[in-house]
Amino acid sequence: MGSRRIEFVIAENPPKRLDKAVSRDVPEEASLSRTRLAKLIEAGALTVDGAVVQDPKARIEAGAQVAIEVQEAEDSHIGPEDIPLEIIFEDDDLIVINKPAGMVVHPAPGSPSGTLVNALLHHFGGALSGVGGVKRPGIVHRIDKETSGLLVVAKSDAAHQGLAVQFEKHTVERYYQAICYGVPDASDPRLRGIKGTSFEAGNILKITTQLARHKTDRQRQAVLFQGGRHAVTRARIVESFGTPPVAALVECWLETGRTHQIRVHMAHAGHGLIGDPTYGGRRKLAAKALDETAQAAVRAFPRQALHAAVLGFDHPVTGAALRFEAPLPQDMADLLAALRG
Repeated sequence: MGSRRIEFVIAENPPKRLDKAVSRDVPEEASLSRTRLAKLIEAGALTVDGAVVQDPKARIEAGAQVAIEVQEAEDSHIGPEDIPLEIIFEDDDLIVINKPAGMVVHPAPGSPSGTLVNALLHHFGGALSGVGGVKRPGIVHRIDKETSGLLVVAKSDAAHQGLAVQFEKHTVERYYQAICYGVPDASDPRLRGIKGTSFEAGNILKITTQLARHKTDRQRQAVLFQGGRHAVTRARIVESFGTPPVAALVECWLETGRTHQIRVHMAHAGHGLIGDPTYGGRRKLAAKALDETAQAAVRAFPRQALHAAVLGFDHPVTGAALRFEAPLPQDMADLLAALRG
């Protein structure tokens, strides 16, 4: 495997720690994230004035000569597969995909192939600088297998690091469209009695809980109020269906991004998503509320009715504000048409 040598000088007034100073001054074109630099330091790939330094907390002074020996990215163990992709945007640093329902994002036990990563490796060919020293796409967030919609993937260390920081700080704009049982309206006294739910101005439902893996069913997430990870979801009604209303199209947005967050939060509020086999259940709707065509469409819907419709973030390398929208997939559009009668 080949390598490249990166050399630079520490500028004036450096941070006290070696890792922070190197992260500040390493040339931008090197495309090395803070995480990657930390691993290179630990591996003994960095020298200061000719001497190897492996302590990330070591002191360093302005004017020090730094050299880093970076091994070229190795090929991923994951195989490329020729799977069609709907590409919304792509440049040298990242790619935005409109993922179809039914596609797993990353290979895992039970889904070793046919994933988004397999498809991306084929799409990129050799034009992938590598993330963490491996020629692989940088997955910074995921959407569930049966959820459709927008996903951004990094193509370089620098993009991976920049995107990861934005997701960690919850500055990424993410809006989902979902079709749920019932209508989450502030006029419903039942909702005000559910712990963790409240309403904000504009009839916006806010759900605030902790989330953690279910104690007995490891495929599920559970709502907690102690322990777990903090999670906040907001939802507003876009359209309601039935007489009386028995279902609704809602727009949901995330303050945090936890596994199954919208699905488990809406179920906690009593408004599970239509078609959700894990949290939504199969509810019997009032016979006279919807016609038989609509009732049949609800019963037959094969997946959680959830679509990642909007994704907005700052480009991790150029700083440009980016915002993308993906229309509802055909199956959800057909379900809405049936509900509208």
